[in-house]
Amino acid sequence: MNLNAAPFSLILLILCWVIAVAQLLYAGWRVPWATLKQEELTSWFGATIVILAGWQLKASIQPGLAYHLLGATALTLIAGRGRALLSMAAILAFDTAYDHAEWPAFGLSWLICTLPVWITDALLRFARKRLPANYFVYIFVNAFAAGALGMWLVGIITCALLAASGTYSFDFLLEEQLPYYFLMGWPEAFTTGINLTLLVIYRPQWVATFDDNFYLRN
Repeated sequence: MNLNAAPFSLILLILCWVIAVAQLLYAGWRVPWATLKQEELTSWFGATIVILAGWQLKASIQPGLAYHLLGATALTLIAGRGRALLSMAAILAFDTAYDHAEWPAFGLSWLICTLPVWITDALLRFARKRLPANYFVYIFVNAFAAGALGMWLVGIITCALLAASGTYSFDFLLEEQLPYYFLMGWPEAFTTGINLTLLVIYRPQWVATFDDNFYLRN
């Protein structure tokens, strides 16, 4: 995300900052820091660094619009919702510090780029309750589908905000920008699905949301 602050009202930016800080404090408070195992820390920090590197491979055609893989779904599956929210804040802060975004818009950008975290968490809960306890359900629903849906929602919300703020015309965003977010959903889904497939096969202890007893032995 590389939103500029100028098109948005000061009230909106402050409100987003307040919401973001409150959510981050709550997420940090809920993380069981004292009981985290070494493999959980390794997978969490490793995934954060890999996704941070992936964010640097971006295409920025217009101010406020950047195209890159998000990695939020993968982070959520690997580390859980709370730690994923913290990681996305660290990634966005690093990106902002290197002038890829603006600090006044940090709260708004963070709320948008963490939408896939909430989608993934909700879809994971739904799948556990309503769908068969199956390895393929986990991979195709919670990794592939959640990754694509998260990217598409980020694109829709970003374009809607830019249109509402008057930064770009609705027709321009609908015809020239939104289709790219739709296309980006497919590599997001594929990358997330493939990496989670490899992790649950070779390093299942690195994936906090995957349980052998639930998905393979039920």
